[in-house]
Amino acid sequence: MTPWKRADTDWFHQACWGTFIHYLAETASSTEAITMTPDEWNRRVDSFDVDRYAVTLAEIGCGYTFLTLGQCSGFFCSPNDTYDRIVGVRPSRLSRRDLPGDLADALKKVGIPLMVYVGAHAPSHHREAVEALRFTPSWDPSRWSLRPGAYLQTVPVDDRLSEAQRNWEAVIREWSLRWGDKVRGWWVDGCFYADRMYRHEDEPNFRSFASALKAGNADSLVAFNPGVHNPVVSMTEYEDYTAGEISNTLPTTGEEPCVIPVGRWVKGAQYHFLTFLAGNWGRGEPRFTDAMVAAYTAYVNSWGGVITWDHPVTPDGRIPDAFLRQLKGLRA
Repeated sequence: MTPWKRADTDWFHQACWGTFIHYLAETASSTEAITMTPDEWNRRVDSFDVDRYAVTLAEIGCGYTFLTLGQCSGFFCSPNDTYDRIVGVRPSRLSRRDLPGDLADALKKVGIPLMVYVGAHAPSHHREAVEALRFTPSWDPSRWSLRPGAYLQTVPVDDRLSEAQRNWEAVIREWSLRWGDKVRGWWVDGCFYADRMYRHEDEPNFRSFASALKAGNADSLVAFNPGVHNPVVSMTEYEDYTAGEISNTLPTTGEEPCVIPVGRWVKGAQYHFLTFLAGNWGRGEPRFTDAMVAAYTAYVNSWGGVITWDHPVTPDGRIPDAFLRQLKGLRA
């Protein structure tokens, strides 16, 4: 087997900071993910003004940006024939518009790399997709928002969910091959069962998953998210940077330990962490002062780390003024 070589993260390190948007059917309300129709989702995705958003990011000096493909509801902002063939639900919950592809083209004009978010498993709130993709373990999948024993099929699956992993790798590979070097990196959420599913010598495993993600661009960066960990950890040699999900462990109240970088590398992966500017992922009011956002970004960068700030965005791709002001402050 050819030795695995991590991708070059120098450009990511030099970018210092970037942005992240949760562009989801779930964002608007707690019930919308259930009540939204495919037509409504398509209208929302079609409304996103990629050129305006790209110009805004250029004006604030953004080093890169992340876009979510989708999450628990099963509404994704890009079509995928492999997914639709396996899941077989019509009308599809995948948008007609390829928003990541359009956004990547707009960002290229202003020199900003696009990275994308994707889950490590089927959308947990879309039963038909969970069953068709075979993410139906006999063990407790509650960290995927599935109840123990929920969505079980009469056809047995193995403990590693090998067929499910192969299905998901095929879905990911289609997106990766379509976008090629338009997409510079991936942030993979929900890798909570790594010992059971990915830490194996034979495929499917971390290596085959990373290979699917890099099918269209061998130089793209990959991170696998194990959940919130402080200090930030690297899950595997097959990731290029750390996912670094952080929620409430920034220096606000002093009730929890601050995230303290230890240098540029964590077991060979570029040190990076992702957190939110608002009260939660993609929603709420600012939870930090403008000065704190700027100072903490500089602090992380001074250790050789990279920090990504999640912020709210309107359906048509506008950044609310309060968050735009905070992000503008990072340019200085």
